[in-house]
Amino acid sequence: MTDAAHLHRLFDGHAVALAPALLGCELTVDVTGGDRPGSVTVVLTEVEAYGDQGEDPGAHSFRGPTPRNASLFGPPRRTYVYLNYGIHRCLNLACGPEGTAGGVLLRGAEVLDGRDLAVARRGRDTGEKLLSGPGNLGQGLGITLEMDSSPLVLTEADAGADADADAGADAGTDAGADPEADAPVRRRSAGGSEPARFVLRRPSGRPGPVSSGRRVGVSGVGGGGAYPWRWWLTGRRSVSAYRPGRDVPA
Repeated sequence: MTDAAHLHRLFDGHAVALAPALLGCELTVDVTGGDRPGSVTVVLTEVEAYGDQGEDPGAHSFRGPTPRNASLFGPPRRTYVYLNYGIHRCLNLACGPEGTAGGVLLRGAEVLDGRDLAVARRGRDTGEKLLSGPGNLGQGLGITLEMDSSPLVLTEADAGADADADAGADAGTDAGADPEADAPVRRRSAGGSEPARFVLRRPSGRPGPVSSGRRVGVSGVGGGGAYPWRWWLTGRRSVSAYRPGRDVPA
């Protein structure tokens, strides 16, 4: 089985199995419009998994589908983009069988190609912390709400961007509950075209030591030790600092 085929299969399962496998993967986001169009390629260094309806109290899907979280309920291999605190556009990748909700929040990454564009979008160069945290990552990649439910193309590390892992492509995810959990989103640009192309490549070999722990900023039980669903590449400065959410169990 190829690396891309293995990754494709992981998207059909639970987010907890997919999330650590995304570490070290290369993600290219090619934005087709807006103020700063262009392509940025990153290597993923930090991710968080979120579970199904009724399973994970930290997930947007916990209380069931809404117009805002619909991408989490399938099909897999699509993006889920949400607005956090009215500022940050956070990128997730949906997984699990259609009809179940699951996804992986992309929390941190390092630029491999297109750094000047990522810096321009961020407004300043913060070095290794440029794409640390889901808000900074979304900004550097040029993520907008119109990119919600965009298909994800899976390829081999040394394959061209047009080599799909399968004929169809899909993706989207969740992150800890926030004050705008029921806010509607705009699904597409006015012309109906995809506002960006998302290509994920899984490199051969291991990305290095991996650490895991509690999710960042998730309130209540979902932020406690019962859900140690955050993974990161050990020692990378692009990994965001841990901070607990409200009312997290000791």
